[in-house]
Amino acid sequence: MEAMTREALLAALRLQIDWGADEALEEAALDRTVARTPAPATPARQAPALVLPTRAVVGAPPAVTRAAALAAQADNLPALREAMAAFDGSPLRETATNLVFADGVPESGLMLIGEAPGGDEDRLGRPFVGVSGQLLDRMLASIGLRREESFYITNILPFRPPGNRTPTDAEISLFLPFVLRHIALARPRHLVLLGGVAAKSLLRSKEGITRLRGRWHEVTKNDGQSLPALATLHPAYLLRNPAAKRDAWVDLLLLQRSLSRQ
Repeated sequence: MEAMTREALLAALRLQIDWGADEALEEAALDRTVARTPAPATPARQAPALVLPTRAVVGAPPAVTRAAALAAQADNLPALREAMAAFDGSPLRETATNLVFADGVPESGLMLIGEAPGGDEDRLGRPFVGVSGQLLDRMLASIGLRREESFYITNILPFRPPGNRTPTDAEISLFLPFVLRHIALARPRHLVLLGGVAAKSLLRSKEGITRLRGRWHEVTKNDGQSLPALATLHPAYLLRNPAAKRDAWVDLLLLQRSLSRQ
């Protein structure tokens, strides 16, 4: 195992606790007939991290632990990008052309999170620049939002899966620590989760996007305040199913009303 500092190990442990892990897998069976004293609560960290409703896989693979430690050490967005570029725990980086980090304005207060880069995004190193991204830009422009000034956008995965396939659960779990840290560092006031992968991953829901969309969900920051998150349809889905654009328009109006009240 690679050497890790005490601070990095503690950061990884705190992230596991935030995710909901409360026991570890052991070779010997756990004797549940013996009463156990609950461990004391871990104090909240001073970093601007979010306490999101997510859970770690019990007995997480070493690569996930390394990802969590690297993410926790990043204290700004450029440092987080460097940490993701240096992370060698996923074979996706070997098949991708570029790391696709983010685009737009981090200080805008509105952060959009999609699924994974496609071919155009992989080639240019920017998220949502292909056909679906152009549709998304037109949709957001219809309610007065422009990428150059009004929102910040990224994906769950920073590397394109071969053949544009859907990310696996293992890949999502591997990059989720970076996504959570990305949200914490960008400090948005609203989240928009584009598509089922982003919505189910960050909301930890088993419901499909058609059930999750059209309403605001909440995540809770470590200061106890809530961060609203709107789940909506991915623009790539709208290209395949034009009739669903009506639902997407309803979501956009909901977003516009919420932003107008801030």
